[in-house]
Amino acid sequence: MSAEKITAETRTEFGKGAARRIRRENKVPAVVYGHGSEPVHLTLPGHETMMALKHGGANALLELVIDGKAQLALTKQVQVDPIRRVLEHIDFVAVKRGEKVTVEVPVVVVGEAAPETLVVTENAAVEVEAEATNIPEQIEVSVEGAEVGTQILASDLQLPSGVTLLADAELLVVNVTAAPTAAEIEAELAEAEAEAGIERDPSDEEIAEAKAEAEAGDAEGESAESTEE
Repeated sequence: MSAEKITAETRTEFGKGAARRIRRENKVPAVVYGHGSEPVHLTLPGHETMMALKHGGANALLELVIDGKAQLALTKQVQVDPIRRVLEHIDFVAVKRGEKVTVEVPVVVVGEAAPETLVVTENAAVEVEAEATNIPEQIEVSVEGAEVGTQILASDLQLPSGVTLLADAELLVVNVTAAPTAAEIEAELAEAEAEAGIERDPSDEEIAEAKAEAEAGDAEGESAESTEE
C-alpha cells in the first residue's frame, strides 16, 4: 500500500465552532495519536483528503507533512456528514515503516455460485496483522460454481504474503445456502408486514382470484337450490 502525501496544518483552536469554521473553508479537522506522544491536531485539505481516502480504502495510509516533517498515519476513524456526505473529522494513528499493525480488512465476494443458491456474507471483514505499508485493501473470496452447503471460513482465505490472520480460524465468512422460493419470500414479507401493522392493498391477481372463488361459490349455491327443487 502506497501512502499518498497530504500537506497538513497544525491547529490550536478546538470545539464545535472551530470545526465548523474549518469545514466552511472546505478543510477537515483531524487528529493523530500514537507512539507515546501527545495528540497532534491538524487541518487537512478537504477534496485532496477525500480522494486519498477513496484510493486507500478502509485502512488508508497517508503521509502527512506537518511543519515540513513527514509522518505516516493510518486511518482509524472517519466521520462523514450523513446528508451532505462530506468529511467531518478524521482520527489517525501514527505508524512507522516496517511496523506491524492490527486492522480489519474488508472481504469481497467474487464469482457466480451454482444456480438456485444464495450467497450470504456472514462477516464482511476479518482481523489481520500486517506491516503498515503492506495492508491489503481487500481480501477476495471466490464462490465460482459453489454449491448449496459450501462454507468458507477465515482459515480458507488466501492472504497476501506478510499478512497474518488474527481472526478465529473457524469464523464463518461466506455461507452458500439454497435460494428462497417466491412463495417463501412472499410469506416472509407478509409476516413482516403483519408484525409491523402494515395493511397491504390486495393485488389485481388476488382480487381476480377472490372474485373467481366467489363466483364459483355462487354457482355451487345455485346448483344446490336447483337440486332441492
